[in-house]
Parts: sequence; structure tokens; C-alpha cells
Amino acid sequence: MAASSRASNASWDPILIISQIISIQTLHYLTLSLLIPPLLSIFAEAGALVFEGGATNVGMIMDWREMAGRPTVRGMQGEDRWDAYYGAWSGGKQLGSGWEEGRWDGWTDPMRGWVIAFSWMIASLADIYYLCILIRRPRFILDFALTLAFSHLVLTTYYSASIPTSLFFWLVIFAWSASTVIIAEQLCVKREMAEGLVISPPRDEADDLEMGELLRRD
Repeated sequence: MAASSRASNASWDPILIISQIISIQTLHYLTLSLLIPPLLSIFAEAGALVFEGGATNVGMIMDWREMAGRPTVRGMQGEDRWDAYYGAWSGGKQLGSGWEEGRWDGWTDPMRGWVIAFSWMIASLADIYYLCILIRRPRFILDFALTLAFSHLVLTTYYSASIPTSLFFWLVIFAWSASTVIIAEQLCVKREMAEGLVISPPRDEADDLEMGELLRRD
């Protein structure tokens, strides 16, 4: 009974679990921050990207509307409905204003969402590696992967001040979660099987005789 309680206490380490969650979340966002800016700079339309804060804007990772291809520019308070996009603001800095030159006309680049979605799928390969190295146990892969997805949903809802309503966004998150869980679990199972199939060297006959004598004495 005491041995089983010690084993359960050893398997439940809240500090370790929290540190693993933070590490995986940090590595996931670090991977996206290395992928998204250069890909957006290459494939996205530069003019439309300016009004979203640029390729290095943190919203490209944290705002679900960026992946959905929806505008994130909001009008100033007190403006009329049709004048809501008179100015473009990011980080407290006005990026564009006026009726003619520098005014955003409401057009969004559809390529931006595809680039961000592609970056998420590429990042899943790195997330698989992180899970295999940091988590290792196949039965924990699903829990940590879904925790990562849920944490991002909470953070992106808080950042954008709106619940994700884009079907494309949910499909990308589902595809990322499914591929990450399935591949990471398979790799961890294969590694455990390879590590478990260790053939012990044959014992000497003298060792067997000594073991038999000890058993007879008992």
C-alpha cells in the first residue's frame, strides 16, 4: 500500500507538468515567430500587410482573424458607420489616415491567411519533436497537445476580444491537433518498444547454481 502511494506521488508532479506546459507553449510560439514573418514578407501583399501592423506584428500569431483573412483594423470611437476605417492603428501608432492617400479601403489579402495556416502545419512538425523530447510518454501526448490548443484559443480570444467564428481557423486548429497527436504518439510508442526490447546477456551456470543453493537454504 505504501509502495503504491509512493508511485502515485512520483507520477503526479504539478511543478513538472506546469513547466512542461509552459515550455511547449513557448517553443510553439517561438517556432511560429521564426516561420510567419519571413513567409509573409515573401508571399503576402505588402500594401495590405502595412495596415495590419506588418509581418512582425504579434497579431499574426495571436489574432485568429489574421489566419481567417479578416480585417483587424477598427475605426475610432464616435465615427460614423461608413467612416469606421478612416484610420489604421497598431500598437497605439497610426499607420494610415486620410480619404485618399494612405487610406485603407477595406481590402484584405487572402494570401495572408493561407501563409499563416501553412506556418501552423509546418510548426506541427516541430511540436511533434518537442512533445517526443519533453513528454515522452505516449499516454500523455493527447493531454499536452490539447492543452496547447486550448491555451491558444484562450489567448487568441483575449487578444482579439472576440471568440473565433471562422470555419477555416477551426479546420486548421483541428488539422494541427490531429496530425500532432497521431504522429507524436506513434513515434513515442515506437521508441518505447525499441527501448523495451533489450535482450539481457545469459547468466553463467555458476550463478544459477548459487541461486539454487540459496533457494534450498531458505
